[in-house]
Amino acid sequence: MIKTSIARKIAMALSGLFLILFLGQHFTINITSVFSEKIFNMLSHFMGNNPLVQFVLQPILIFGVVFHFVMGFVLDIKNRKSRSEKYISFKGSANASWVSRNMIFSGIVVLSFLGLHFYDFWVPEMNYKYVEFLPQNPDRYFSELVHKFHSPIRVLIYCLSFIFLGLHLFHGFSSSFQSVGFNNKYTKGIRWLTVSFSIVIPIGFIFIAMFHHLNG
Repeated sequence: MIKTSIARKIAMALSGLFLILFLGQHFTINITSVFSEKIFNMLSHFMGNNPLVQFVLQPILIFGVVFHFVMGFVLDIKNRKSRSEKYISFKGSANASWVSRNMIFSGIVVLSFLGLHFYDFWVPEMNYKYVEFLPQNPDRYFSELVHKFHSPIRVLIYCLSFIFLGLHLFHGFSSSFQSVGFNNKYTKGIRWLTVSFSIVIPIGFIFIAMFHHLNG
């Protein structure tokens, strides 16, 4: 069990950076659906049927998601207790931004979205391959993706969730680098990278959802 505050923050940071790598990879594959149905189907079929991805990386990813959010809740509880014990008056807005003070809130929104995303894509995929044992169709992924974005309500939920993801990334990405010791001469470059990532990736996912909703 991770007991010290520093160890918890480092564990939180490392799990967050791991999830950011997955997010970048996930976006790279999904954005191809805008430009080429064939390439998207090919990449999705490879990821969905590669044993290394399915039986090694996928369980690690699920563990990483659970670990990151559980650790986030633990740190938030510890921080709130610490503030109540050490400060008679705590003016949050004077000490930190709204985003940093509400990471747990944005995290809950993102976690709820992940539940919907798993329900939309991961659960049907598991059912397709391991419950119904349907024959492999390498060309089915694009049509399944487009079908999910027919509903304007689902698209709205996705778009709002990615806005909160951007807010979560805006603070969490740079904080993760600081937690693991990258607070040095590269700080400005890291800050630029994290801001760019927290803007470009969520907007990119919103664009994908809107594109398929309007053109599907």
